[in-house]
Amino acid sequence: MTGYYDIVLGLIPVALLGITAALTVVGISLTAAVPIGALVSMSIIGHAMFINTPTDVSDEANSARPPLNAD
Repeated sequence: MTGYYDIVLGLIPVALLGITAALTVVGISLTAAVPIGALVSMSIIGHAMFINTPTDVSDEANSARPPLNAD
């Protein structure tokens, strides 16, 4: 199952290369297209790190069974 962070890892190079190539085809110079593509990639990384932060899932939430007693 593909999660949010798997999609983010795929979008980073796609955004960098795809936007750079699209802007170059449109007529913007490569010198200007690369930083624009990099800004989009950095915003995707920033969203994944600061807006939709990874969280630790507690062990209690994962288990449906009660813990075994040591007695």
